[in-house]
Amino acid sequence: MEPDDQIMEGPGEHRVAEAAERIVAEGRPRLHRTWASLVATALLGGIDVSVGVMTLLFVKHETGSDLLAGLAFSVGLIALLLGHSELFTEGFLVPVSTVIAGAATWLDLLRLWVTVLVMNLVGGWAFMWIVMRAFPELHATAAESGARFVDGGYTLGTFCLTVLGGGVITLMTRMHHGTESMTGKIVASVSAAFVLAGLGLWHSVLDSMIAFAGLHAGDTSYGYADWLVWLAWAVLGNVVGGVLLTTALRLVRSAPVLRDAPATGAADT
Repeated sequence: MEPDDQIMEGPGEHRVAEAAERIVAEGRPRLHRTWASLVATALLGGIDVSVGVMTLLFVKHETGSDLLAGLAFSVGLIALLLGHSELFTEGFLVPVSTVIAGAATWLDLLRLWVTVLVMNLVGGWAFMWIVMRAFPELHATAAESGARFVDGGYTLGTFCLTVLGGGVITLMTRMHHGTESMTGKIVASVSAAFVLAGLGLWHSVLDSMIAFAGLHAGDTSYGYADWLVWLAWAVLGNVVGGVLLTTALRLVRSAPVLRDAPATGAADT
């Protein structure tokens, strides 16, 4: 489909239209994958993020710097990008846009969100168990870092941290679809990792991996019940930040293209 040049005038708007077309083209098969493909991709996403968390904990242990640890976490987001795996909060901009374009249903979106979140957590839980057994010197750092989130409290301030966390990851997705340059996409991933982990924003999956590391290490101030309550808080804020703060505004700007997108391909896997 060609962008409507009478609606999307100028080179900047034309690029927005092209990005919207790429989003729908990518989202259609993502929302209609088989169960086996979806589960495997989401499990790999949890493992990929956990590689970044492992690196984050090492740098934090060695340097004590949150900013350097956040930069080290970029390994996880680069792995997600190049490995084509799936992270829960990456499921905002592309799938929601695809549903709005009529190429999938809201039930397809719910299936994607629930499956990816659960499988991200399962894959990350298993990987962080291996990491904690392999590197016992990280136990104290893991327990302290996990408590920073799970014991952080439920206030307006912490909710804003979750909103910002969802917004930053969705911004990264926007930047990925705003360019065809792999170098540009990697720069976007590194930048998002630095802001997300370096500034201590709350992210449901990333910080769950840190919490799991602390739980596997033992002697934490929190347990799995505490983590589950925290997870619900983080997921709510991430969805608000990713869908309302970032995706909704992008949808307004891309509305002419999304309205014209063909709603075919429901059988794609």
